Amino acid sequence: MAKIQMTTPLVEMDGDEMTRILWQLIKDELLLPYIDLKTEYYDLGLEHRNETDDQVTIDSANATLKYGVAVKCATITPNAARMEEYHLKKMWKSPNGTIRSILDGTVFRAPILVKGIRPCVRNWEKPITLARHAYGDVYKNTEIRVEGPGKAELVFTAADGTETRELIHDFTGAGVLQGMHNTDKSITSFARACFNYAVDTKQDLWFATKDTISKKYDHTFKDIFQEIYENEYQEKFYTLIDDAVARVMKAKGGFIWACKNYDGDVMSDMVSSAFGSLAMMTSVLVSPAGVYEYEAAHGTVQRHYYKHLKGEETSTNSVATIFAWTGALRKRGELDKLPELCAFADKLEKATLDTIESGRMTKDLALITELTDVTVLNSQDFIKAIRKTMEK
Repeated sequence: MAKIQMTTPLVEMDGDEMTRILWQLIKDELLLPYIDLKTEYYDLGLEHRNETDDQVTIDSANATLKYGVAVKCATITPNAARMEEYHLKKMWKSPNGTIRSILDGTVFRAPILVKGIRPCVRNWEKPITLARHAYGDVYKNTEIRVEGPGKAELVFTAADGTETRELIHDFTGAGVLQGMHNTDKSITSFARACFNYAVDTKQDLWFATKDTISKKYDHTFKDIFQEIYENEYQEKFYTLIDDAVARVMKAKGGFIWACKNYDGDVMSDMVSSAFGSLAMMTSVLVSPAGVYEYEAAHGTVQRHYYKHLKGEETSTNSVATIFAWTGALRKRGELDKLPELCAFADKLEKATLDTIESGRMTKDLALITELTDVTVLNSQDFIKAIRKTMEK
């Protein structure tokens, strides 16, 4: 059978640890036999980021701006332990943070629903989509470790040289400082992306911040959303973050929850876990320039990787990584008017879900499924089982 042809390459961002192993398995078993896969490859593994002084991350983001669609493997954001483990030159920033600051845009994350796995919150009947602002805040912060007494101030120097100063804290001893920022331009694009996505998918939109405490920073988000709502849209959308969390637990689902960067990071993990598994969630960054970056909304599965290095068997769920590839291929097919590529993405997703619903799955799903006749497969055999399902 002739392979499906591509006309424009995807930007391929390889990653770290167990997800890097799965990445290659997915390509070998589920993609390369069927597609003449065209990608512009960037190795975002931590070792290569370190070798290039993180330039490879910047290059991959710029390539995404050029080609329009990227697919990204999970990557390590180093901490002190990783500094020592990988002998790093410095504690490189989150590659996701770097990429998102270049692309701007909004990350939409939605759970992948499958028969036999019910949400922990029993009244959830429909997916809850998290819309996460993908620029600024703590992910683009500046920090200072304060070693002793002194005065900390927030200073803004305008283009004309005038200064605005606010006292942060009079330190009497050691402590820590953090500076964050965002821009009206980015917040506006975030708001419009959320409203447009809600209209396109015919879902309600909720937006929540802590403006009762953060009367300038968070309140600016609220004000911009309110202005765009009043000028361009018609549905009520705003609530306090505290109220939103309480309402989410009682809702039936089927709505979009728009969150600031950090809130979206935390709440998307909560929602995906409650729907079944961190490995059962789609994630796509949509930029105002019409650029798309697809990824799995979970980490590198470090514990399984260490078992893999010892030659031990793992049963690692690859569904979110598979859906990152299918999402990117489908979008590439839509943009390039290649219906056969879109159809292949649909077929692979269906085969993945059909495999699970037939009782063949990884251990994390076997522990929570309501199916009775279940076969637990290892990482490689699960991917091979999906291939067999797809070829039936």
